[in-house]
Amino acid sequence: MTTLVVVLGLVAVAGVPYLVWTRLEARKHKRAAIIHQDTLSLGEDLVPASIHPEVDLDECIGSGACVRACPEKDILAITDGRARLLNPLSCIGHSACMQACPVGAIKLVFGTATRGVELPRLTPSFETTQPGIFVIGELSGIGLIRNAVEQGRQAAVTIFRSSRRGRPGELDAIVVGAGPAGIAAALALIAHGLKVQIVDQDRYGGTVTHYPRSKVVMTGSFELPGYGSIRRKTMTKEQLLVLEAIHADGPSWRLVGPGWQDRAASVVLALGRRGAPRKLGVPGEELAKVAYRLIEPEPFADQHVLIVGGGNAAADCAIALARAKLCTSVSISYRRAELARLRSLVRKDIERCFAAGTIVPLLGTEVVSIAERHVTLQTAEGMRQLINDRVIVQIGGQPPSELLRTIGIELVEKRGEA
Repeated sequence: MTTLVVVLGLVAVAGVPYLVWTRLEARKHKRAAIIHQDTLSLGEDLVPASIHPEVDLDECIGSGACVRACPEKDILAITDGRARLLNPLSCIGHSACMQACPVGAIKLVFGTATRGVELPRLTPSFETTQPGIFVIGELSGIGLIRNAVEQGRQAAVTIFRSSRRGRPGELDAIVVGAGPAGIAAALALIAHGLKVQIVDQDRYGGTVTHYPRSKVVMTGSFELPGYGSIRRKTMTKEQLLVLEAIHADGPSWRLVGPGWQDRAASVVLALGRRGAPRKLGVPGEELAKVAYRLIEPEPFADQHVLIVGGGNAAADCAIALARAKLCTSVSISYRRAELARLRSLVRKDIERCFAAGTIVPLLGTEVVSIAERHVTLQTAEGMRQLINDRVIVQIGGQPPSELLRTIGIELVEKRGEA
């Protein structure tokens, strides 16, 4: 009898943690299902511009290995006993989920079956259908920094081994875009003794320099030509460092921009996919108070600032301003009721700011007009005017596909395929 009582007691003690765990898991799965439905409602906005996982729901056994393997977190979750994409727009192609799946139910693809993504047709060395023009980095569909750096190195090796060299007075190569991919390509070309020029519409570091101060950037380990191995898993932007047309000029290429032009035997395009920033299309957006990026918070001191957007870029801007404690107020406007497209760390940071009152969430609102001293928002209750000095719009950008077409580079549409 005593033994039975002891056994029953042990079962009861063991059962309490199990019951707690199952309740927590059920709550987590319920929340994931809600976010999944909201994500699906994004429609065409849901399609990532770069490579991302696709789950075969008929093969998936719901092991959760993919969820645990994802370095970004909150990209995948188990709902209904199977893995589903909660946040595909934040995926940057690590491929860890695909490798972790025990039944091979995940593959990495571009676009979806219903909406394609246009990408340049490239050789294995990233050369386009126009000889001597290479595309690397995000514009090739690969968003991970370490992959972009490796692409730059490989393109440089191909150019070095080719017979393409600049004629007298010309460069051997011009690299357009000074982000990680462009810098890697330029350094590798220089290491091979070629005459190289790197151009960018802004500053060295490309998109990375536009990240808010101390934003964490996933990199993994990679080799930077002329520098060596960078092994840290995360770096901040301080640690990383307008082309109008390209015309054929005999065996070379002539690049033209505002107030400049140059010639080179080869061209490496490391432009990224953001291109020109997407605009709101509302009255008053042409005012000087409207910006499309945040580099440093100091210019926004003592001002009422509104961030417009619901993705990681918008949240990062709001968090950076809140942390700087320089603004009179920081608000974020997003047309949906929840910020469902954020990476796990970003979500935690902005939710802490919401709770502390350092960022005012204006969810379920849309900007309908902008004036010098206020903005007008459409809310569920009607129109609302908000005192405002500055607006930062972070709703994505237009990829530079038209530039590629004018050069004669062949584009292919990927619809849920590798």
